[in-house]
Amino acid sequence: MRTRAPISYRAILEGLAYALREAKERIETKSKVAISNLRVSGGGPQSDVAMQLTADIFRLPTARPHTFETAGLGAAIAGAVGLGLHRDFPAAVRAKSRLRRVSKPDPSYTGMYEELYRQVYCQRYDRLGPLYTKL
Repeated sequence: MRTRAPISYRAILEGLAYALREAKERIETKSKVAISNLRVSGGGPQSDVAMQLTADIFRLPTARPHTFETAGLGAAIAGAVGLGLHRDFPAAVRAKSRLRRVSKPDPSYTGMYEELYRQVYCQRYDRLGPLYTKL
């Protein structure tokens, strides 16, 4: 691996990213709309390791906004539109938000993560499904 992050930290990040990728695939299946890039916010994406790992597991560009307080930014944007400071939401979003960093998938890692996702994560989840219903 390319980082000195503790193995347990990396395992937690990988598990979260795999679960989110599975959710993304379900959304795409049900909506019949392909997701072509990711926008992430909150505390986790402040980690460059988490950002790169997410891009590699999803095999998609993963963008971090200029602020991790995106809920507050969304409220401010809604208020600005409501007050007529911007003509509509797309205009307000363009004016008030910007990307700070975009992590692109690293081809030297995406294959490994793809194999682990398909051969381990998806199969493990399928096998444990009946146990989850009992819990």
